[in-house]
Amino acid sequence: MKITKISKSRQPDVDYADLPFGKIFSDHMLWCEYKNGKWGEPHIKPYGKIEVSPALHTLHYGQAIFEGQKAYRMADGRVGVFRAHDNFLRLNKSAERMCIPQVSEEIFMKGLTELIKLDKDWVPKDESISLYIRPFMYGSSEFIAARPSEEYVFCILTSPVGAYYSGDVKVYIEERFVRSADGGVGYAKAAGNYGGSFYPAKKIQEKGYTQIIWTDHRNHELIEESGTMNIAFMIDGVLRTPPLSERILAGITRDSVLTIARDWGIEVQEAPVRVSEVIEAIEKGKLTEAFGMGTAAVISPISVIGFRERDYAIPAQGSDGFAVKVKSHLAGIRSGRIADKYGWMTIV
Repeated sequence: MKITKISKSRQPDVDYADLPFGKIFSDHMLWCEYKNGKWGEPHIKPYGKIEVSPALHTLHYGQAIFEGQKAYRMADGRVGVFRAHDNFLRLNKSAERMCIPQVSEEIFMKGLTELIKLDKDWVPKDESISLYIRPFMYGSSEFIAARPSEEYVFCILTSPVGAYYSGDVKVYIEERFVRSADGGVGYAKAAGNYGGSFYPAKKIQEKGYTQIIWTDHRNHELIEESGTMNIAFMIDGVLRTPPLSERILAGITRDSVLTIARDWGIEVQEAPVRVSEVIEAIEKGKLTEAFGMGTAAVISPISVIGFRERDYAIPAQGSDGFAVKVKSHLAGIRSGRIADKYGWMTIV
Protein backbone atom coordinates (compact mmCIF):
# COMPACT_ATOMS: atom_id res chain seq x y z
CA MET A 1 0.00 0.00 0.00
CA LYS A 2 1.40 3.34 -1.03
CA ILE A 3 1.50 5.99 1.72
CA THR A 4 2.19 9.68 1.11
CA LYS A 5 2.35 11.67 4.35
CA ILE A 6 1.34 15.29 4.83
CA SER A 7 4.23 17.68 5.50
CA LYS A 8 2.62 19.31 8.55
CA SER A 9 -0.37 18.13 10.56
CA ARG A 10 -3.39 20.39 11.11
CA GLN A 11 -4.39 18.46 14.22
CA PRO A 12 -2.81 20.83 16.82
CA ASP A 13 -5.10 23.62 15.58
CA VAL A 14 -8.32 21.67 16.26
CA ASP A 15 -10.50 22.82 19.16
CA TYR A 16 -11.79 19.52 20.56
CA ALA A 17 -14.07 21.40 22.94
CA ASP A 18 -16.05 22.73 19.98
CA LEU A 19 -16.41 20.07 17.28
CA PRO A 20 -19.09 20.64 14.63
CA PHE A 21 -20.24 17.30 13.25
CA GLY A 22 -18.53 16.33 9.99
CA LYS A 23 -16.86 19.64 9.14
CA ILE A 24 -13.28 19.02 10.28
CA PHE A 25 -11.26 16.37 8.47
CA SER A 26 -8.08 14.57 9.44
CA ASP A 27 -4.75 14.84 7.63
CA HIS A 28 -5.04 11.83 5.32
CA MET A 29 -7.52 9.81 3.29
CA LEU A 30 -7.50 6.38 1.67
CA TRP A 31 -7.97 6.40 -2.11
CA CYS A 32 -8.43 3.39 -4.41
CA GLU A 33 -9.62 3.32 -8.03
CA TYR A 34 -11.44 0.64 -10.00
CA LYS A 35 -10.45 0.57 -13.69
CA ASN A 36 -10.38 -2.08 -16.41
CA GLY A 37 -12.42 -4.47 -14.30
CA LYS A 38 -10.31 -4.50 -11.13
CA TRP A 39 -9.36 -2.46 -8.09
CA GLY A 40 -5.92 -0.89 -8.17
CA GLU A 41 -3.40 -0.36 -5.37
CA PRO A 42 -4.78 1.63 -2.42
CA HIS A 43 -3.04 4.91 -1.70
CA ILE A 44 -3.13 6.81 1.59
CA LYS A 45 -2.50 10.44 0.75
CA PRO A 46 -3.06 13.91 2.20
CA TYR A 47 -6.70 14.91 2.51
CA GLY A 48 -7.56 17.46 -0.14
CA LYS A 49 -9.76 18.50 -3.00
CA ILE A 50 -10.21 16.30 -6.05
CA GLU A 51 -10.69 17.42 -9.63
CA VAL A 52 -13.69 15.96 -11.45
CA SER A 53 -15.36 16.39 -14.82
CA PRO A 54 -18.86 17.90 -15.13
CA ALA A 55 -19.69 14.59 -16.83
CA LEU A 56 -18.80 12.64 -13.67
CA HIS A 57 -21.22 9.72 -13.75
CA THR A 58 -22.36 9.89 -10.14
CA LEU A 59 -23.32 13.57 -10.43
CA HIS A 60 -25.95 12.59 -12.98
CA TYR A 61 -27.16 9.19 -11.78
CA GLY A 62 -26.37 9.03 -8.07
CA GLN A 63 -24.46 5.76 -8.17
CA ALA A 64 -22.93 6.33 -4.75
CA ILE A 65 -22.93 4.58 -1.36
CA PHE A 66 -21.31 5.16 2.01
CA GLU A 67 -20.80 3.83 5.52
CA GLY A 68 -20.51 5.43 8.94
CA GLN A 69 -18.37 4.05 11.74
CA LYS A 70 -16.27 5.33 14.63
CA ALA A 71 -12.89 4.98 16.28
CA TYR A 72 -12.53 5.65 20.00
CA ARG A 73 -9.71 6.45 22.40
CA MET A 74 -9.68 3.65 24.94
CA ALA A 75 -8.97 4.00 28.65
CA ASP A 76 -5.45 2.57 28.26
CA GLY A 77 -4.60 4.98 25.43
CA ARG A 78 -5.09 2.52 22.59
CA VAL A 79 -7.45 3.23 19.68
CA GLY A 80 -10.30 0.87 18.83
CA VAL A 81 -12.71 0.83 15.88
CA PHE A 82 -16.23 -0.37 16.67
CA ARG A 83 -17.50 -3.29 14.56
CA ALA A 84 -15.34 -2.42 11.56
CA HIS A 85 -15.87 -5.74 9.77
CA ASP A 86 -19.64 -5.35 9.94
CA ASN A 87 -19.35 -2.02 8.14
CA PHE A 88 -17.24 -3.73 5.47
CA LEU A 89 -19.94 -6.36 4.94
CA ARG A 90 -22.73 -3.77 4.80
CA LEU A 91 -20.82 -1.57 2.34
CA ASN A 92 -20.57 -4.49 -0.07
CA LYS A 93 -24.26 -5.28 0.40
CA SER A 94 -25.04 -1.72 -0.64
CA ALA A 95 -22.54 -2.00 -3.50
CA GLU A 96 -24.31 -5.05 -4.88
CA ARG A 97 -27.69 -3.29 -4.87
CA MET A 98 -26.26 -0.17 -6.54
CA CYS A 99 -24.36 -2.16 -9.20
CA ILE A 100 -20.96 -1.13 -7.83
CA PRO A 101 -18.07 -3.65 -7.79
CA GLN A 102 -17.42 -4.98 -4.30
CA VAL A 103 -14.21 -4.01 -2.55
CA SER A 104 -12.03 -6.72 -1.02
CA GLU A 105 -11.73 -7.26 2.71
CA GLU A 106 -7.98 -6.66 2.46
CA ILE A 107 -8.39 -3.25 0.82
CA PHE A 108 -11.09 -2.18 3.27
CA MET A 109 -9.72 -3.51 6.55
CA LYS A 110 -6.01 -2.94 5.91
CA GLY A 111 -6.71 0.46 4.38
CA LEU A 112 -8.87 1.46 7.34
CA THR A 113 -6.42 0.33 10.01
CA GLU A 114 -3.39 1.89 8.27
CA LEU A 115 -5.26 5.17 7.86
CA ILE A 116 -6.24 5.25 11.54
CA LYS A 117 -2.68 4.38 12.59
CA LEU A 118 -1.34 7.27 10.53
CA ASP A 119 -3.87 9.76 11.94
CA LYS A 120 -3.99 8.30 15.45
CA ASP A 121 -3.44 11.67 17.07
CA TRP A 122 -6.75 12.83 15.59
CA VAL A 123 -8.70 10.38 17.74
CA PRO A 124 -10.05 12.51 20.62
CA LYS A 125 -8.63 11.74 24.05
CA ASP A 126 -12.01 12.43 25.64
CA GLU A 127 -13.92 9.12 25.62
CA SER A 128 -17.23 10.94 25.14
CA ILE A 129 -16.25 12.05 21.61
CA SER A 130 -14.83 10.08 18.72
CA LEU A 131 -13.26 9.92 15.28
CA TYR A 132 -16.01 9.45 12.73
CA ILE A 133 -15.03 7.28 9.75
CA ARG A 134 -16.71 7.70 6.37
CA PRO A 135 -15.94 5.00 3.76
CA PHE A 136 -17.71 5.68 0.47
CA MET A 137 -17.79 4.56 -3.18
CA TYR A 138 -18.98 6.32 -6.30
CA GLY A 139 -19.09 5.95 -10.07
CA SER A 140 -16.19 7.95 -11.52
CA SER A 141 -16.58 7.43 -15.27
CA GLU A 142 -17.04 10.47 -17.49
CA PHE A 143 -20.17 9.85 -19.53
CA ILE A 144 -23.84 10.71 -19.26
CA ALA A 145 -25.42 7.60 -20.75
CA ALA A 146 -27.97 6.09 -18.35
CA ARG A 147 -26.11 2.90 -17.44
CA PRO A 148 -23.71 1.86 -14.67
CA SER A 149 -20.37 3.56 -14.45
CA GLU A 150 -17.34 1.65 -15.74
CA GLU A 151 -14.92 3.15 -13.23
CA TYR A 152 -15.26 3.70 -9.48
CA VAL A 153 -13.53 5.25 -6.49
CA PHE A 154 -13.35 3.84 -2.98
CA CYS A 155 -12.32 6.41 -0.40
CA ILE A 156 -12.20 6.69 3.41
CA LEU A 157 -12.27 10.04 5.21
CA THR A 158 -12.04 10.56 8.97
CA SER A 159 -13.37 13.41 11.08
CA PRO A 160 -13.22 14.12 14.83
CA VAL A 161 -16.79 14.69 16.01
CA GLY A 162 -18.83 15.58 19.04
CA ALA A 163 -22.51 14.84 19.66
CA TYR A 164 -24.81 14.60 16.63
CA TYR A 165 -27.89 15.81 18.49
CA SER A 166 -27.88 18.22 21.42
CA GLY A 167 -30.86 18.71 23.70
CA ASP A 168 -34.22 16.98 23.48
CA VAL A 169 -35.02 14.89 20.42
CA LYS A 170 -38.55 15.61 19.21
CA VAL A 171 -39.87 13.53 16.32
CA TYR A 172 -42.99 13.68 14.16
CA ILE A 173 -44.77 10.72 12.58
CA GLU A 174 -44.82 11.29 8.80
CA GLU A 175 -47.91 10.26 6.84
CA ARG A 176 -47.24 11.67 3.37
CA PHE A 177 -43.59 11.34 2.37
CA VAL A 178 -41.73 8.01 2.42
CA ARG A 179 -38.08 7.10 2.83
CA SER A 180 -38.25 3.78 0.99
CA ALA A 181 -40.56 1.22 -0.60
CA ASP A 182 -40.66 -2.50 -1.33
CA GLY A 183 -38.28 -3.34 -4.15
CA GLY A 184 -36.33 -0.12 -3.59
CA VAL A 185 -32.96 0.65 -2.04
CA GLY A 186 -34.03 1.45 1.52
CA TYR A 187 -31.81 -1.27 3.03
CA ALA A 188 -28.72 0.13 1.27
CA LYS A 189 -26.76 3.17 2.42
CA ALA A 190 -27.28 4.81 -0.94
CA ALA A 191 -26.59 8.54 -1.12
CA GLY A 192 -29.95 9.27 -2.74
CA ASN A 193 -31.85 7.83 0.23
CA TYR A 194 -30.56 10.70 2.33
CA GLY A 195 -30.85 13.40 -0.31
CA GLY A 196 -34.47 12.44 -0.84
CA SER A 197 -35.21 12.78 2.88
CA PHE A 198 -33.97 16.35 3.24
CA TYR A 199 -37.13 18.10 2.01
CA PRO A 200 -39.65 16.38 4.34
CA ALA A 201 -37.16 16.68 7.22
CA LYS A 202 -36.77 20.40 6.54
CA LYS A 203 -40.53 20.89 6.55
CA ILE A 204 -40.92 19.14 9.90
CA GLN A 205 -37.92 20.93 11.43
CA GLU A 206 -39.57 24.24 10.57
CA LYS A 207 -42.32 23.16 12.98
CA GLY A 208 -39.84 22.64 15.81
CA TYR A 209 -39.15 18.93 15.54
CA THR A 210 -35.72 17.31 15.35
CA GLN A 211 -36.55 14.55 12.88
CA ILE A 212 -39.20 12.43 11.22
CA ILE A 213 -40.52 9.01 12.16
CA TRP A 214 -40.87 7.33 8.77
CA THR A 215 -43.84 5.06 8.17
CA ASP A 216 -44.54 2.41 5.53
CA HIS A 217 -45.19 3.43 1.94
CA ARG A 218 -48.48 1.57 1.60
CA ASN A 219 -50.77 2.90 4.32
CA HIS A 220 -48.50 4.81 6.73
CA GLU A 221 -49.60 2.43 9.48
CA LEU A 222 -46.23 0.88 10.39
CA ILE A 223 -43.31 2.65 12.03
CA GLU A 224 -40.02 2.05 10.21
CA GLU A 225 -37.13 4.40 11.08
CA SER A 226 -36.53 7.76 12.74
CA GLY A 227 -34.61 10.19 10.55
CA THR A 228 -31.27 8.51 9.86
CA MET A 229 -31.65 6.09 12.79
CA ASN A 230 -33.35 2.83 13.62
CA ILE A 231 -35.99 3.22 16.33
CA ALA A 232 -37.09 1.23 19.38
CA PHE A 233 -39.76 1.47 22.06
CA MET A 234 -40.04 0.03 25.56
CA ILE A 235 -43.69 -1.00 25.92
CA ASP A 236 -44.85 -2.99 28.95
CA GLY A 237 -41.24 -3.96 29.64
CA VAL A 238 -40.74 -5.36 26.12
CA LEU A 239 -38.19 -3.81 23.79
CA ARG A 240 -40.03 -3.37 20.47
CA THR A 241 -38.40 -2.50 17.16
CA PRO A 242 -39.49 -2.92 13.52
CA PRO A 243 -38.08 -6.01 11.78
CA LEU A 244 -35.40 -5.63 9.13
CA SER A 245 -36.64 -5.62 5.56
CA GLU A 246 -35.64 -4.28 2.16
CA ARG A 247 -37.08 -0.94 3.36
CA ILE A 248 -35.06 -0.70 6.59
CA LEU A 249 -31.31 -0.33 7.07
CA ALA A 250 -29.65 -3.11 9.09
CA GLY A 251 -28.20 -0.79 11.71
CA ILE A 252 -25.04 -1.98 13.43
CA THR A 253 -25.85 0.03 16.55
CA ARG A 254 -29.35 -1.48 16.42
CA ASP A 255 -27.90 -5.00 16.38
CA SER A 256 -25.55 -4.13 19.25
CA VAL A 257 -28.41 -2.79 21.39
CA LEU A 258 -30.62 -5.83 20.76
CA THR A 259 -27.73 -8.21 21.50
CA ILE A 260 -27.04 -6.54 24.85
CA ALA A 261 -30.75 -6.38 25.72
CA ARG A 262 -31.16 -10.11 25.16
CA ASP A 263 -28.06 -10.80 27.27
CA TRP A 264 -29.63 -8.74 30.06
CA GLY A 265 -32.75 -10.91 29.96
CA ILE A 266 -34.97 -8.24 28.40
CA GLU A 267 -37.66 -9.51 26.07
CA VAL A 268 -36.99 -8.24 22.53
CA GLN A 269 -39.57 -8.25 19.76
CA GLU A 270 -38.47 -7.60 16.19
CA ALA A 271 -41.95 -7.35 14.73
CA PRO A 272 -44.13 -4.74 13.00
CA VAL A 273 -44.88 -1.76 15.24
CA ARG A 274 -48.09 0.05 14.38
CA VAL A 275 -48.47 3.79 14.82
CA SER A 276 -51.78 3.15 16.58
CA GLU A 277 -50.04 0.81 19.08
CA VAL A 278 -47.47 3.43 20.00
CA ILE A 279 -50.03 6.21 20.48
CA GLU A 280 -52.27 3.94 22.54
CA ALA A 281 -49.31 2.78 24.65
CA ILE A 282 -48.37 6.41 25.38
CA GLU A 283 -51.94 7.31 26.32
CA LYS A 284 -52.22 4.31 28.67
CA GLY A 285 -48.82 4.91 30.26
CA LYS A 286 -47.41 1.63 28.92
CA LEU A 287 -44.72 3.21 26.73
CA THR A 288 -41.86 4.15 29.02
CA GLU A 289 -39.07 4.83 26.50
CA ALA A 290 -38.54 5.64 22.84
CA PHE A 291 -35.10 6.12 21.30
CA GLY A 292 -33.17 6.20 18.05
CA MET A 293 -30.09 4.07 17.35
CA GLY A 294 -27.34 4.90 14.87
CA THR A 295 -23.60 5.36 14.40
CA ALA A 296 -23.62 9.15 14.38
CA ALA A 297 -26.04 9.66 17.26
CA VAL A 298 -25.39 6.30 19.02
CA ILE A 299 -28.44 6.28 21.35
CA SER A 300 -30.84 9.25 21.26
CA PRO A 301 -33.72 9.17 23.75
CA ILE A 302 -36.88 10.72 22.30
CA SER A 303 -38.72 13.21 24.51
CA VAL A 304 -41.71 14.01 22.29
CA ILE A 305 -43.58 12.19 19.51
CA GLY A 306 -45.79 14.38 17.36
CA PHE A 307 -48.73 12.89 15.49
CA ARG A 308 -51.53 14.64 13.60
CA GLU A 309 -50.80 18.03 15.14
CA ARG A 310 -50.65 16.70 18.69
CA ASP A 311 -47.55 16.19 20.84
CA TYR A 312 -47.16 13.18 23.12
CA ALA A 313 -44.53 13.49 25.84
CA ILE A 314 -42.35 10.47 26.64
CA PRO A 315 -41.45 10.08 30.35
CA ALA A 316 -37.88 10.99 31.24
CA GLN A 317 -36.15 7.86 32.59
CA GLY A 318 -32.94 9.30 33.97
CA SER A 319 -30.17 6.89 34.91
CA ASP A 320 -32.63 4.03 35.43
CA GLY A 321 -33.79 3.93 31.82
CA PHE A 322 -32.74 1.17 29.44
CA ALA A 323 -31.53 3.63 26.78
CA VAL A 324 -29.23 5.38 29.24
CA LYS A 325 -27.90 2.09 30.60
CA VAL A 326 -27.25 0.52 27.21
CA LYS A 327 -25.56 3.69 25.95
CA SER A 328 -23.27 3.60 28.98
CA HIS A 329 -22.58 -0.11 28.45
CA LEU A 330 -21.63 0.45 24.82
CA ALA A 331 -19.33 3.28 25.91
CA GLY A 332 -17.73 0.91 28.40
CA ILE A 333 -17.05 -1.68 25.69
CA ARG A 334 -15.61 0.94 23.36
CA SER A 335 -13.33 2.31 26.08
CA GLY A 336 -12.17 -1.12 27.22
CA ARG A 337 -13.60 -0.58 30.71
CA ILE A 338 -16.07 -3.41 30.05
CA ALA A 339 -14.88 -6.71 28.58
CA ASP A 340 -15.55 -6.98 24.84
CA LYS A 341 -17.01 -10.47 24.94
CA TYR A 342 -18.60 -9.98 21.51
CA GLY A 343 -15.31 -9.21 19.73
CA TRP A 344 -16.65 -5.91 18.45
CA MET A 345 -13.51 -3.79 18.80
CA THR A 346 -10.71 -3.76 16.22
CA ILE A 347 -7.63 -2.46 18.03
CA VAL A 348 -5.40 -0.26 15.88
